[in-house]
Amino acid sequence: MARSRLGWLSVRSQFRAKRQHGPEKAAIHTHQVVSKQHGTGMSRYIDDILQPGEKILYSTTIHGIVYLPGLVCLAASAACLVGSGGGVIFPLLALSALLALVGGFLLFRAWFQRWTTETDVTSLRVVHKEGFIKRQTFEMSLDKIESVDVSQSILGRIFGWGDVRVNGVGEGTKTIKMIGAPIEFRNHITAR
Repeated sequence: MARSRLGWLSVRSQFRAKRQHGPEKAAIHTHQVVSKQHGTGMSRYIDDILQPGEKILYSTTIHGIVYLPGLVCLAASAACLVGSGGGVIFPLLALSALLALVGGFLLFRAWFQRWTTETDVTSLRVVHKEGFIKRQTFEMSLDKIESVDVSQSILGRIFGWGDVRVNGVGEGTKTIKMIGAPIEFRNHITAR
């Protein structure tokens, strides 16, 4: 089960949608539920560009592993704080504060990157959007897709992230990095 951009709340919505509507309608219903729950006043990019009759089949974003560097910095900060004896050893206390600031910055950057990245498969195309003010988008018609390649490391296989390369006929190639559930994403593109 892929974790979409709203985390566990949307996973719960996906399970509920599968139970109520069956697996084939769950992805479409889940998008509708997630859009209503988001409630920030800002719509998703995909909602703004859907064509009449076009339906969202699958939606994902960058995997949550991007939080790991920030969490490691915060853990190292806590270890330095404990090692400083509650402030007795000043260099360790200063290092702890520095690691906490770096960890907080890395966590914020990872959250913002996940929040501003959308990857969707609709009934007509693949859409990928990155960025907030400086926006980069990629769209390719499903009819123009020649192949979809998935690249996963060992840790990516274990924890469920990877890179997906979409090869188009006459439209070039796009690599989408670090997405969650790349095999499921590929299957939604190729199963038509």
